[in-house]
Amino acid sequence: MADKNEDQEFLEYAVKAIVDYPDAVNVNREVDEMGVLMTLDVHADDMGKVIGRSGNTAKALRTLLRVVGMKNQARVNLKIREPEEREGGDDTDASDSNSDDDQVKESDDSNGADTSVDDAMEELKS
Repeated sequence: MADKNEDQEFLEYAVKAIVDYPDAVNVNREVDEMGVLMTLDVHADDMGKVIGRSGNTAKALRTLLRVVGMKNQARVNLKIREPEEREGGDDTDASDSNSDDDQVKESDDSNGADTSVDDAMEELKS
C-alpha cells in the first residue's frame, strides 16, 4: 500500500471493517482544483451498511475524511457509487450529475445527502 495516500488507506480500512464483502471494496482517488474526490465502490449487498440508517454512516465517513484531509491541508469529498453506475460503464455522466451535491459544496448541506445515496435509501425501504 505504499502507492496509496493516507486518506485512501483510511477509507478502505474503515469500510472493509463494516461490510460483509471486504474484497469488493474499491476506492478511487482523484485530485482536482476543488480538492480530493474519493469514489467508493462496494458490493451491492453492502450498500445499506455503508450508507447506514438515514445516511448516518455515509455522513460519518465524509466527516472523518474531511478531518483526515485537514491534517494534509486538502479538502476530501466522498462519493458512493451505486452498482448501476458501475455496470453502465458511463462514469462521466454519473460524476457530472453529482457535481453540485453536498459532497462538493458545504453550503448545500441543508438538502441532505447526494442523489445516489437518496436513491439507495429509497430502494432499501421498498
